[in-house]
Amino acid sequence: MNAAESQTPAPAKTEIADLGGGCFWCVEAVFERLPGVLSVTSGYAGGTTENPTYREVCTETTGHAEVAEIEFDPAKISYAKLLEAFWEAHDPTTLNRQGADVGTSYRSIILYRNEKQKLFAEKSKLEAQKGFRDPIVTEIVPLKKFYRAEDYHQTYYDNNSSQGYCRVVIAPKLEKLEKKKIIEAEPQTKQ
Repeated sequence: MNAAESQTPAPAKTEIADLGGGCFWCVEAVFERLPGVLSVTSGYAGGTTENPTYREVCTETTGHAEVAEIEFDPAKISYAKLLEAFWEAHDPTTLNRQGADVGTSYRSIILYRNEKQKLFAEKSKLEAQKGFRDPIVTEIVPLKKFYRAEDYHQTYYDNNSSQGYCRVVIAPKLEKLEKKKIIEAEPQTKQ
């Protein structure tokens, strides 16, 4: 065996998707359960305030939405498949709201990192519209910067599944998506 053969293989090339579909706890819980997703980080994007805090974002003055930064292995799951799960995981026809969560910070948003992601997002939105009676209001905008949310927001559902919001909002959403075979029962990522 030569030196090249004994070296460990290079890690697979990963990509990142940035999606917001209401509360980031919900988005994170959904995408952690998709095979091929390596990590999901809750955070803020789409606004103007630098280094926003959760309290600031909740004031609806920062312009930021609650989003998830999703690192994935494109050899195992495509960006297009992530977008299919995105459309199923929330109601993209409600402006600035998901259920009882109301405000611009809960808006439906796809933040693209390059032209390829932009084109996939626009095509996916047109295809998804066929499944909705009302118009999709999801924003498709370039990502300027992603800000990681505070530590207590990370892996929130898995760490707090008995909490009220998790039992009443997130758990039923996960059950619905499991039945539709969109996600798997257990998280695929371990942060």
